[in-house]
Amino acid sequence: MRLPRLWLVAVWTAAGCHCWLVQQCAGEEAAVKSTIVSVGLFKNGLSVVRRELKIPAAGTYLVEDAPDPVHGTWSVQSDIPIETRVTMREVSGAMRGTNVDFQRALAGKAVTIHFRDGQIPPATGKVEAIAPAKGDEAWNRTYQQPAYYWREYNQQPQPQGRFLVLQTENGRVFVEPSMIAYLKAEGKEEAVKQREPVLLITAGKATTVQISYLSRGLAWAPSYRVDIGDPKTLTIEQTAVIKNELDDIEGAEMQLISGFPSMQFAHVVSPLSLRTNWTNFFQQLNQRVAPGHAAGGNVAMQQARVMDNEPAPGAVDLAATPAGEGVDLHYQSLGPRTLKEGDAMALSIAKESAPYERIVEWLIPDTRSEYGQFIQDYQRQQEPDKYQDAAWDAVRFKNPFKFAMTTGVAVVVSGARFNGQQMSYWVNAGEETTVKVTKALSIRTRNVEQEEEGQREVIYIGGRQFRKPVVNGEMSVNNHRKEEVKLVIRRHFSGELISADGEPKKSLREEGVYAVNPRYELTWSFSLKPGEGTTLKYKYSVLVAH
Repeated sequence: MRLPRLWLVAVWTAAGCHCWLVQQCAGEEAAVKSTIVSVGLFKNGLSVVRRELKIPAAGTYLVEDAPDPVHGTWSVQSDIPIETRVTMREVSGAMRGTNVDFQRALAGKAVTIHFRDGQIPPATGKVEAIAPAKGDEAWNRTYQQPAYYWREYNQQPQPQGRFLVLQTENGRVFVEPSMIAYLKAEGKEEAVKQREPVLLITAGKATTVQISYLSRGLAWAPSYRVDIGDPKTLTIEQTAVIKNELDDIEGAEMQLISGFPSMQFAHVVSPLSLRTNWTNFFQQLNQRVAPGHAAGGNVAMQQARVMDNEPAPGAVDLAATPAGEGVDLHYQSLGPRTLKEGDAMALSIAKESAPYERIVEWLIPDTRSEYGQFIQDYQRQQEPDKYQDAAWDAVRFKNPFKFAMTTGVAVVVSGARFNGQQMSYWVNAGEETTVKVTKALSIRTRNVEQEEEGQREVIYIGGRQFRKPVVNGEMSVNNHRKEEVKLVIRRHFSGELISADGEPKKSLREEGVYAVNPRYELTWSFSLKPGEGTTLKYKYSVLVAH
């Protein structure tokens, strides 16, 4: 999808064509093309685009297809000092989008209008040319709120009057555009006249101009294929799908960017654009957008680590391979690539092998809040994945790539057989990770908890009353498979551990460091033979707020 066109003009003041006289000098403008020389693709629908424009000599130059600037990301540079400013100009070109300003596009043309209401006879006349608003009238005109997402960008109607004004034999006719069912313009097809923004660049001599900006419409989506056909060594392949809805790309350097996309103002259109005004700019500037949500909040578009999906036990893997310096963004170069607007391509990025271990992982979520109160059913329904209590087949391995595995979908196969598909979260090079495959239905599990009867101690913290019950828990697991399985049980709880069977590893969870009740994870690792089962008991105390 092509972004709204922004005309780019370079002006040499010494040639006698001053910036404020640029409209009078329009006939001297030479048309040149800017080309996309590099693109850096994020996964959230945004990309960093760099265009290059060569000005062969002093003069006035006009370039098409530079987009409206995103606040703080628009940069125009050259090897000599230049100055830029934006104005409006009436330009001719092909009709773009479906929201057409009839008054401006068809000015001077004879048209016939048929109305939605069949009772109203057709109207025939010439579309009047309406002079653009000036002064206070222009300042107070209604602006269309700029779109925040590229999918909507090309659908934004331009500011226009309420009525389409026709000059007929019997006088003027004012037509409400929403009442038009069919409009026919007489005469041969001509270029449509539209009032467009013009970027003026003032330069003193021949130069090369580079324009870089953040843009919507070009992005990539990663995925992983994990083959566990070999019982000891897996093969993992990273692939990428790239879809181009920005513009034609011819031999541009293409890079895939992974990391946390920190783009605080990606939804803000720069005040340099004449498609917005100060009111809209400040409204967008003050709008709260979650970090990384430039174009969506899906976890697949971000790199935030999800703690409940971390490999157990131990949070931090110090065996991870050091990878790079500076900020945590990884650039994977694809070299020069050509991709037409609207096209998509899939390609393999890397393929490696690694030893792995098949496990059955049973994560039992915390059933209490940080204040010791039970999680209500409506909360469980809002976040079913977070509170599900189920055992999963999984594969555990270390990232074999020389770069970090970015957050993306992972499909697990065994030779030609499909096993399952789940999300794989950010994994540093050499770091251990666990990828779920499918629910382990042949591994029966049961977990129950109950408070001990009797008098409960009452404690006051910060003027708030808490009771302190003791909770007994019991976990039962049975292996109904014909093979031995390695089981990893991770039990989350809030409170202070009193005792536990099997000497589990206890680790403090990040979200429970400063809570009234510390929040822990108990981890058991053991094997179960075919038909074997076991029961583990544990006990802890918890502060329950009244």
